[in-house]
Amino acid sequence: MEPTATSSPLFDEVTGALEALSAVLREEDDFRILLRHVCLQVRHAVPGVDEASITLVTGERPHTATATSDVVGELDADQYRLGDGPCLEAVRSGKIVRTAVSDAVERWPAFARGASEAGFASFLAAPLVADEQFSGAVNCYGRQGDGFAEIEAQRLELYTAAVEAILRVYHRYLLARDTAEHLRAALTSRAVIDQAKGMLMAIRQIDADDAFALLVDQSQRENTKLREVAERFVARVVSGGVAP
Repeated sequence: MEPTATSSPLFDEVTGALEALSAVLREEDDFRILLRHVCLQVRHAVPGVDEASITLVTGERPHTATATSDVVGELDADQYRLGDGPCLEAVRSGKIVRTAVSDAVERWPAFARGASEAGFASFLAAPLVADEQFSGAVNCYGRQGDGFAEIEAQRLELYTAAVEAILRVYHRYLLARDTAEHLRAALTSRAVIDQAKGMLMAIRQIDADDAFALLVDQSQRENTKLREVAERFVARVVSGGVAP
């Protein structure tokens, strides 16, 4: 079905921003860089966004992971210090928060004052949840108008939903990479320990259990990892040194 004239603009900016984000993901595996581009691309996905930031919650403590300017980073930080504000409302409620700065005076007076002094007239935030260990919000600040329109809120909601899916895939990739790295390290460690055991068995004419016990005893006496003791012993044997 062909997109209608009214629906097309809703997706064009968001699609373009997500394509740019996907290109970054293919080139980068640094989570901080990925979040930085999520923050930068929201300005393309949602018309009227002049500055943006991403709030992350670690444990119970929110912090700004990245921001397009120090100004909005400070506005976020003020909300964290007070324990209240529209970006925290988005995190806690799990819902879009859309307000004109002038309308926020009664509920969030400190935020409204700071945002107004910084030249912002509009605020928009969407919750960002990738998994049970990752939650936060994408915060958008605009200088023009008197609050973001509903269509901008829809664009942000669409953008963050896609970003959440990207972050889930990214987290699974990191988990798989870490698991593979740990497995590689474990196999390498096991191999050198087995090699050292074999050498000890041949040199001392002892069985595998006794050879392993000698390595463990050396490790405990030196307060050194078993793998390091095994590596050192193998190197000594290869170079003609003396066994432990």
